[in-house]
Amino acid sequence: MNGTMRAVVAPNYGSPAVLTVEDLQIPRPGPGQIQVRVAAAALNGCDLDLLSGQMAEVAPLEFPHVPGSDFAGTVTEVGDGVTRFAVGDDVFGTAFPRATGHFSASFCSPVSLTTGAMAEYAVLDADTPALAHRPPTLDAERAAALPISGLTALPLLREGQVQPGETVLVIGATGGVGSVTVPLLAAAKAHVIATAGAAEEDHVRRLGADEVIDYRTTDVVAETSRRYPDGVDAVVNLALPADRLIEVSQVIRRGGRLMNATYPAPEPGTYERDDLAMGTIYSAARPGDLDELAARANDGSLPAAVGRRYRLADGSRAYLEFVQEHTRGKLIVAMHT
Repeated sequence: MNGTMRAVVAPNYGSPAVLTVEDLQIPRPGPGQIQVRVAAAALNGCDLDLLSGQMAEVAPLEFPHVPGSDFAGTVTEVGDGVTRFAVGDDVFGTAFPRATGHFSASFCSPVSLTTGAMAEYAVLDADTPALAHRPPTLDAERAAALPISGLTALPLLREGQVQPGETVLVIGATGGVGSVTVPLLAAAKAHVIATAGAAEEDHVRRLGADEVIDYRTTDVVAETSRRYPDGVDAVVNLALPADRLIEVSQVIRRGGRLMNATYPAPEPGTYERDDLAMGTIYSAARPGDLDELAARANDGSLPAAVGRRYRLADGSRAYLEFVQEHTRGKLIVAMHT
C-alpha cells in the first residue's frame, strides 16, 4: 500500500507542545511484520517519557517520531514469513518505537517494535505475545485501552501472589493501570483500599474498591495506619516516585509486600526492613495474557477503562491534556472519525 497517512509527529525531543499532526508516508511491512490500519490508540506515560529525552541514552528516538504504543486495528498487509496473522484480522496489543528495541525488551519481552501507533497505519513485529487477535465482541477503543495497563497489572499481581481476604492498598487507582489493577484484585477476593480524589470515589468503588482514601485532603500513610494499625498485607504503587515509598512501606505489616510499577525503580537497599518483599514490574506479556484481558473485558469483570476520547486531528492536544489535567482511565484517540 502506497500513499500518505495522518499521524501525530514529533520533530525533536521536547514536551507534548512539540507534537503536531502531519502527513507521512504509509509504512510497509518487512519480513516478520504486519501492517495495521489503526482504529484506536491509547495514550501512555511512557510515550512522553521517551519524547522528553530523559531516556535518550538507553532509548534514543529517530525523528520525525510517531508516538503511541497501545492500539487496536485491522491487518492490511503481512510480510514474508508471517503465519499468525492474515489480512483482515482484527488485532490489538502494544509495541515500542523501533529505535528503542534494546531498552523496551526489559519492559515487555518479547516485545513488538513499531513505527508508532498514533497514526492511521502502523507496522509491527508479528511474533510476540504483546499482540493478539481482537474478539469481535470487544470494540476497538476498549481493546486499545487494555494492553500496557493490563500487562502491567497482571504481572504485578502474579508477583505479589495476592490471596483471598488480604488487604491491599492501591496508590494511584484512578489511572489506566489502576483501572485494571483494582478489578483484578477484587476478582481475586482481596480487600481493596484505593487512593482517589473525592470526585473519583464512585468510580473506583465501581471498579471494585472496598475503601477509598482521598489523597488530596488526607495523609494516606497516617490514615492507613489509623485504619490498620497492624499494617496492610500489600501495597501496589502506581503513582508515587521511589523516594516516597520509604514512608509508604511503614503501613505494610511484617512479612508483607510492596509491588511497584513506577519508573525508575527504587535503588537496592532503599528499605532497611529485611522482612519486606519488594518487586518492580513494568510490563511483561506472557502468551495468553491479552486473551485473558479481552475475556475479562467481555464478561464484565474488567469494566471499561476509557476516559476521554479524541479525534486524530486533536492528537497533539490529547497529549497536552494528558499532562495538564487529571485523568480517569485511559485517553483514546480514534483514527478514522
